[in-house]
Amino acid sequence: MDDYLVKAIGYNGEVRAYAIRSTETVSEAQRRHDTWATASAAFGRTITAAAMMGAMLKGDSRITVKVEGDGPLGVILVDSDTVGHVRGYVANPHVDFDLNEQGKLDVRRAVGTNGTLTVVKDLGLREKFSGQVPIVSGEIGEDFTYYFATSEQVPSAVGVGVLVNPDHSILASGGFILQMLPGATDQTISKIENHLKTIKPISTLIKEGLTPEEILTELLGKENVEILETISVQFQCTCSKERFGNALVSLGKQELQEMIEEDGQAEVQCHFCNEKYLFTRSELENLKQRTEKKVE
Repeated sequence: MDDYLVKAIGYNGEVRAYAIRSTETVSEAQRRHDTWATASAAFGRTITAAAMMGAMLKGDSRITVKVEGDGPLGVILVDSDTVGHVRGYVANPHVDFDLNEQGKLDVRRAVGTNGTLTVVKDLGLREKFSGQVPIVSGEIGEDFTYYFATSEQVPSAVGVGVLVNPDHSILASGGFILQMLPGATDQTISKIENHLKTIKPISTLIKEGLTPEEILTELLGKENVEILETISVQFQCTCSKERFGNALVSLGKQELQEMIEEDGQAEVQCHFCNEKYLFTRSELENLKQRTEKKVE
């Protein structure tokens, strides 16, 4: 099954809801960055949340999420757009621990409990919107819940989960975001809170084969969900050889000449997707000529 997310409203417009299956997307991220189990869980949860947050925006907007805790994982950086493209990296992918007291991957220990969650929205305007909150648990879902409530003043429930196989491959990944809109009644809020207390973990629901639509039905009740839009989701980077070529040109003639003389080639690698691009001697010569034309 391909990954996708759904946007919906619930309870006649009292609730805005999102649900996602992100198994293949997180699998691609795990493959590209060779993340170990606990790192995959933290990274995958962040990817899942960021994909849904990107879907909240419009047009050519982008969102960048940075989780920077004091755990051994280091920085997790993920960005996404409005059409389901997501990419990211984690500073230290080879982090793994024994299961915690609940028998689950110890994401809190990997991320840390001190640090910040930063969200930057590029809406195509002169100024980017930036919001930052302290990490409150290191479990990712709770941290995003706190972000929405504190930075955007939107009472929300965020659930994200990743199940990892013994060989570090991804078994299941998914998530949901429920947001209370102005006018939401106490009765509606109480019903949703009760559903959240009894529902199985989101990663278990994905493993059992539930679709994003069925997950929202579990959360809100079939009669209370109206699907608005479905968006395909995939790991897709914006890097290209042309972009890296332009970056090399910006280094200047002298540095390019040193590359030619010392190595006879240059290899660059994208942080977000680990893709490598090789520039041969002749390609570097052509790039150097471009710098000379700029000087003229």
